[in-house]
Amino acid sequence: MTDLPSFPITRKWPAKDAGVIQLYSLPTPNGVKVSIALEELGLAYEPHLIDIGQNETWTPEYLSLNPNGKIPAIIDPDGPGGRPIGLFESGATLLYLADKTGKLMPADPIERYHAIQWIFFQMGGVGPMFGQLGFFHKFAGREYEDKRPRDRYLNETKRLLGVLEDRLTGRTYMMGDGYSMVDVSLVGWVRNLVGFYEAREITDFDSLEAVPAWLERCLARPAVQRGVTIPARG
Repeated sequence: MTDLPSFPITRKWPAKDAGVIQLYSLPTPNGVKVSIALEELGLAYEPHLIDIGQNETWTPEYLSLNPNGKIPAIIDPDGPGGRPIGLFESGATLLYLADKTGKLMPADPIERYHAIQWIFFQMGGVGPMFGQLGFFHKFAGREYEDKRPRDRYLNETKRLLGVLEDRLTGRTYMMGDGYSMVDVSLVGWVRNLVGFYEAREITDFDSLEAVPAWLERCLARPAVQRGVTIPARG
């Protein structure tokens, strides 16, 4: 196990316990994916709040771990073969944590790839589209006189919700009866859409049946309730 100070990020955000996973994040829809996963898996970790409002992801220390300047990122001092590993991109981190523990992904190889495709669906579709709708519906974009950008992302968000509705109809969770990393990847985004983004009405969310019921099931999980608040804001 390599000493964590060999990672420059630890000079700005020092570890109190260098033997556990270090999480660098903020409780955004992408950030809470990893905190929820860590809580679900019961892994020991230390969260560090990264203030994106203060451009902390663009500091040299943070960029040394994630050159893309986004949250979340982790360092696991006990990575593959006992070697430390630093990771960015929330989807890759979910897959890593599942592989590390042997949990929250289907054991069957074919179903495992089916789960991975749904995680990619979240990464490439749900996250970017929901986020853009949030910008144009609630934040600075709402002031734009031209509503075509908002409508584009609204229609795409509604389409993606329809894909989720079809998938979840007759299923408890995205992969069937078992809760998985697919659900972990999605719950923060759907929660944000109807909550923080205030897009419940504009997306006709309550016309759906399976997605709202799935969201309630996910939000009732204690690990999810804890994870959406980590790292705690000051």
